[in-house]
Amino acid sequence: MRVGFGVLGPVVAWDRDADGRAIALKGPRHRAVLARLIVARRRVVPVSRLVEDLWTAPSPGAVGAVRTFVAALRRALEPDRPPRAPARLLVTEGPGYALRADADAVDAWRFEQDVAAAATLPPDGALARLEEALGRWRGPAYAEFADEGWARGERSRLAELRLHAVERQAEARLALGRAAEAVPDLEAHLAEHPWREGAWRALALALYRTGRQGDALAVLRRARTLLVEQLGLDPGPELRRLESDILAQAPHLAPATARGGGAAQVWADAAAAYDRTVASGARTRLESTVGLLRDLSMTGGGGLLTARRQRVAAVAAAEELGDPELTARVIGAYDVPAIWTRLDDPEQAATIVAAAERTLAALAAGLEAPDDRLPGVEPPDHGEPSGQTPDRESSGHEASGHEAPHHREPDHAGHEPTGHETPGPGTSEPEAPGHEDHGHEAPGRGATAHEAPGRVAPGHADTGHGAPRRGASGHGVGGREVTGRWVSGREAVGRGSSAPGGDGRGAPGHSTFGRGTAGEAATRHDAIRARLLATVAVESRGGHSGRGRQAARQAEEIARRLDDPALLAFALNGVFMQSFDRAGLAPRRDATGAELIALSARHGLVAFEVLGHLIRLQARSALADFASADRHAAAAERLGERHERPLVKVFTEWYRALRLAATGRADEAEAAYRDAATRLDGAGMPGLERGLLPLALLCLRVERGRPAPTDPDLDWGPYAPWARPLVLLARDRRAEAAAALRTVPEPPRDLLLEALWCLTGRAAIALGDRETMARARTALAPAAAELAGAGSGLLTLGPVSLHLADLGG
Repeated sequence: MRVGFGVLGPVVAWDRDADGRAIALKGPRHRAVLARLIVARRRVVPVSRLVEDLWTAPSPGAVGAVRTFVAALRRALEPDRPPRAPARLLVTEGPGYALRADADAVDAWRFEQDVAAAATLPPDGALARLEEALGRWRGPAYAEFADEGWARGERSRLAELRLHAVERQAEARLALGRAAEAVPDLEAHLAEHPWREGAWRALALALYRTGRQGDALAVLRRARTLLVEQLGLDPGPELRRLESDILAQAPHLAPATARGGGAAQVWADAAAAYDRTVASGARTRLESTVGLLRDLSMTGGGGLLTARRQRVAAVAAAEELGDPELTARVIGAYDVPAIWTRLDDPEQAATIVAAAERTLAALAAGLEAPDDRLPGVEPPDHGEPSGQTPDRESSGHEASGHEAPHHREPDHAGHEPTGHETPGPGTSEPEAPGHEDHGHEAPGRGATAHEAPGRVAPGHADTGHGAPRRGASGHGVGGREVTGRWVSGREAVGRGSSAPGGDGRGAPGHSTFGRGTAGEAATRHDAIRARLLATVAVESRGGHSGRGRQAARQAEEIARRLDDPALLAFALNGVFMQSFDRAGLAPRRDATGAELIALSARHGLVAFEVLGHLIRLQARSALADFASADRHAAAAERLGERHERPLVKVFTEWYRALRLAATGRADEAEAAYRDAATRLDGAGMPGLERGLLPLALLCLRVERGRPAPTDPDLDWGPYAPWARPLVLLARDRRAEAAAALRTVPEPPRDLLLEALWCLTGRAAIALGDRETMARARTALAPAAAELAGAGSGLLTLGPVSLHLADLGG
């Protein structure tokens, strides 16, 4: 168990390997011992000093009491430590004790690291780092020990560092032309700490740059009054100079001189105008906020973490207003493309899914809409045996007798049962020269009986119902030309309104909602319902429940019926996330990726075009078609660089390490994996980061027939159950390995499904566990034509067929 400690507020501890589960620390004396050792920063604190710090008048039994407290803390912090084994975290050394916590295990230490790092970064990087650092505070440092002498110095030091961080954060915002954002935090900061001249200067400058010259001067006069009347001091030279410059409207104060030039000025002017014009409690602010959060999430790092956290807050605020339509728009507007199939924050995802389900129910009740379990669409059989699927996957068009080619079930050889050849291992998929996938229609409702999946005859984008599909040319929906984007910068087609800022998505926008005929109202209702369903599908990834798959099918059906490209792209993201109900489905995902690329390229949906390339990178890797995967990696990187999507390279760097592993260059692959892992640090994707490097290195070893690594400090993260039997075998602990194998759960339905089954199978072979071998063989059989794990785009254990042969298949 990796333990984290919090002292920026009440003293707490948590299990970092169990999503932050709190660790019980018993009474206040136990917490005092822990806090005192944290203050010592890994140094030894003698028992005699602990006694002096904990008691004003120690009793004769105080030393024994301290030892009792330490023993109880050790049991709480290292519950799995064998009896009489030496402690590794709270250690005995010389005359006392020390807490050997990792450098990143204590929130105060991480806060200090972040503030120090921010000082070396440009304003954009510094701002993200400082926001993350300040977010660690839960209250005053060492809150319950405010009166203790041993805590006083550390509390003062941390409090001063926090004040410095708040002011540095404001400076970074000013440098980036985000003056309006700096104002409220600075006002709150100065209300508690009115003697900080640097904060007064920053607030006055922020107000001036948002067009509030009078307020800026008033702030400077208030600062002067406080300093003179309370402290008998005149303002310093910087405050006096700023007042003169504001009165003279000095050119160097203009926001255009801030970092970013004209773009920064446009942002500052627009933000200031919005702040002045739109009331602070206006509902439209929630929708505008979600648009900003959507864009912020794609910056990665602290931006992604902040976006996820604030998204939950925005949804909660919308629900408080009791307006299901507003809540639906707030939930559905966050259509951030998702490529990784493990959740970064399961608790937050569950909160969003629950809110979406409540809103669906409220819409159905309030608008007398049909239930979301559409007629003709049966929910999946939750009791379906592992490794098997129904003969047909419900696609949302089955009721009319049509089925999308890209949802038909491929056979075990990687062929679609449509009469068309699907590119298999070692082959290249057809692509337009010089432009990956953009020159042809992706498989979908439009593929006819005479066309291979991935192509549509020029000028004929058939819906499968005999009528040409609108929007297949360079025009927008219903023949409209695609002309613009949302004010928030989202890629969209001009649907629903020709007014500036009109809704570009098919979710009801401000310009159309509440107007029009009953038919238009029904269409709007269907569109927002589809966005909620797509949200459920995307946020339910990796689970075994059939609800996510059902929601994905329904969202796709509605999007195709409404002929809404942006809505369809979001729905297809949900389809992708729910395409792991068994092994061997890389061809199906390849077709989904191809449709996303073609759809997005036609309609300017850049984020989803990147997603399509990454999906195809994964699928073509699974099919050992690395020439095509290389092209998709390059296309994704070009789009990422052009449109400032830094997270793209996280995935393409891991893909290049996988490619080395798959082509037999194991030593180079190991080095490449270690380099790629550094890109995950601070990327804001803990669901991808934790345990991935050890898992990749384990796969390299297993494929070469070598034992698993046995370093006790390796963090296997969520993959520990599948690695443990092999690690125990490498330590020659066969009985424990056999017991561990019996408790290995069925792998989550995600991109590592085949890889984890192969690891289970290898352990079963080594232990002669025929029952588990049979289960692994059955689960892996549909993927016989694929490379195990390569569908993740991250790692591989080689051809599934070789594992099947060893398993007796």
